[in-house]
Amino acid sequence: MSPSETTGRTADVPAGPGAGAPAAPGTGTGTVARQEPGAGRHTLALFVSELRLVFGRARTQVGLGVLAAVPLVIGIAIKIAGSDPGAEGFIGQVAGNGLFLIVASLGLSLPFFLPTAVTVISGESLAGEASLGTLRNLLTAPAGRSRLLAAKMVALVVFCFAATMTIWISGLIVGFVLFPVGDVLLLSGSTVSLGEGLLRALGIAVVISLSLLGLAGIGLFISSLTSTPLAAMAATFGTFIVLGILTAIPQLHAIHPWLLMFRWQSFADLLRDPPYWHEIGRNLLLQGGYLAVFYAAAWARITSRDIT
Repeated sequence: MSPSETTGRTADVPAGPGAGAPAAPGTGTGTVARQEPGAGRHTLALFVSELRLVFGRARTQVGLGVLAAVPLVIGIAIKIAGSDPGAEGFIGQVAGNGLFLIVASLGLSLPFFLPTAVTVISGESLAGEASLGTLRNLLTAPAGRSRLLAAKMVALVVFCFAATMTIWISGLIVGFVLFPVGDVLLLSGSTVSLGEGLLRALGIAVVISLSLLGLAGIGLFISSLTSTPLAAMAATFGTFIVLGILTAIPQLHAIHPWLLMFRWQSFADLLRDPPYWHEIGRNLLLQGGYLAVFYAAAWARITSRDIT
């Protein structure tokens, strides 16, 4: 976060009506009622300010650009190499139907590119403010700490969807330009129309976006523990790597269902007829559990943080 971003950050969050003015004598519950709209405007301004802060950073824009390039690189490589009937997975179907470039790009980005982007943004969310001293100003009012944390989490949720949809849109454009498109052959062997195929691909993007929220919650909590953004990013990414290693060890199968990314690949069940919702539901429930636990831990940390 640059000093200019810091200036915009503090300017974007206006003080509530009557801030700094002494209370008029005789004002009671009526005063509280008159201040509620101001509090609502303050909260909305805080959310908008946080979104502008996240998406206004050069590193965020560069990261989204890298994600947009993933389908382009895959599409050009397949176009140059030609179709390979023996290729497995969604990659083998891209040359026959450009719609599968969306699914293939999302599937290849999920193990590394998307989590890396999330760890960078979530790790910097609170630690970046602390490193520049702006967190001290934002936490001055105890009543504003919960709103600030909520604004940070909302921005992370929006970023998860923005990152995934960047790949989806890029894959759609590149796939339709480089390859033929038509009816979609599902994993179960049945065929659906191109329109339904697009809806299923959009559903896959939504499921993947929601699958990243558990990692975002971990990053938010780690970011609340330090004032060094690089340390928070490294610790978040390190946690992701450790969880990935644990998931890959067969002898630890007993704990696999509780690990963050164990059911990440369940998005492919949307390409069955009918879709298999069981694993998708369990995946989203697991992500919700991670998010709830680590968001609560971040809230406990931020609301008790010493700012003196």
